[in-house]
Amino acid sequence: MTVTPQAKNITLRDLIDRFGLHLVRDEQFFREWQDDLPTVTETEQRSLDRVVDGFLNLLNYPPLLEGVVRMAVLDPLLFLGGFYLPPFHIRSEPSVEIVAEDEGVKITGNIDALVLNNQLWVLVVESKRASFSVEEGLPQILSYMLANPNPEKPCFGLITTGGSFMFVKLVRESQPSYATSKLFGIRNPGDLAVVFSILKRLGQLNVY
Repeated sequence: MTVTPQAKNITLRDLIDRFGLHLVRDEQFFREWQDDLPTVTETEQRSLDRVVDGFLNLLNYPPLLEGVVRMAVLDPLLFLGGFYLPPFHIRSEPSVEIVAEDEGVKITGNIDALVLNNQLWVLVVESKRASFSVEEGLPQILSYMLANPNPEKPCFGLITTGGSFMFVKLVRESQPSYATSKLFGIRNPGDLAVVFSILKRLGQLNVY
């Protein structure tokens, strides 16, 4: 299976037509984002509260510059979860530009990708305006996951805009199949703690 995840204009339709990619809506397919989640400690919760406060403060001073999302939200989550320490290793993929039109104005953004231990992908959808949702990153993260070097194992992903979060699971068997978690929002009380707990759980699955 050959995938070119750097393609800028890849769509879900492309992946469906080329690889037979199938969306699974049975909630039993992707239990990993709901079951056996690690407890968030009081110290971790205080740090997560600071992340929320920092992100909401940034929104008071638009435009939200590209790159700030990763610095303000994702990097603290990865650091707090121990993903910069052994046995994890992180590598970065080239950014992909995304473009949209809004009332005749061209709006550009970037999708930045990180991969942890070859089985856990993290995509950040960034733009100076809140025009792009996590859905913009779904075809991209699935194309990366289809190209993972360990097709016999399920792989997982997280897409975030900083304000929204969605997890993805892909299984490559006779027919590549994927499912998504519910959408989490940083403004929703408690959601960032759940996101952090799921991220740690997926990290555990990719180590043991």
